[in-house]
Amino acid sequence: MERLLDRENASLLPVGWKREAFLAFHQKMIDQERKFPCIPAIQGYQLNHIRFGFAPAPEHEKAPAVFARLLESYGSCSRETGDYSALVVFFHSLSGPGAGAKNVAAYENIFWDLMIRTHKMDKEPWPVHISPDPEDRTWEFCFGQEQYFVYCGTPAHERRYSRYFPCFMLALTPRWVLSRFNEDKKRADKMSDWIRSRLLSYDTAPIHPELKKYGDEDNKEWKQYYLRDNETAASVCPFHHLRGNGPQPNNGN
Repeated sequence: MERLLDRENASLLPVGWKREAFLAFHQKMIDQERKFPCIPAIQGYQLNHIRFGFAPAPEHEKAPAVFARLLESYGSCSRETGDYSALVVFFHSLSGPGAGAKNVAAYENIFWDLMIRTHKMDKEPWPVHISPDPEDRTWEFCFGQEQYFVYCGTPAHERRYSRYFPCFMLALTPRWVLSRFNEDKKRADKMSDWIRSRLLSYDTAPIHPELKKYGDEDNKEWKQYYLRDNETAASVCPFHHLRGNGPQPNNGN
């Protein structure tokens, strides 16, 4: 299995891109002047409930296999790490001819391509209680029979600074973490209000209209995984692995 690090071990990484990525995350979590909007993420970091992994550039042919092994490692230990458990994966930046700078749209395609390729590495069947249709309100990304909310950060995001990160980065939160937190509806609603309030001051873009609650009739969970710098979203989810080839997304809509 791929090795995962907790906060203490990650802070001891030698000089290099992995250490730089972790320190950038650390700075986001501790910044008191510009406070990161997701309060549970900060709490998880402070409590050392988050586990960290590192992978090749998301475009690299080996990235899905490494990411899949990280998910396998995390799936085997996530319930032992704490109530604010999450997996954060930092991806190396592609170098060499043709690497170049990428915009938000390019990273969106890279994100979904990585998720699709990684899903193909899953040794477990898709959970029977989760619809295979991304348009269904129960759908979310699953791996190893575990359901995950997926957050993607990229170097290209500017206006939506809450989605900016110096390298391509994914944060995956198990559904059991979110379900447990939402059991106290009053606390969950209050936390949601705080997060949205902090988003308004953290980003220069308005709160994205697709930020809704899992399970609601009008919610499409996949639209929250990768938020654009504006208020648009793809019209069709690229993750159509169980629906045949299906229509391709129009990323301009």
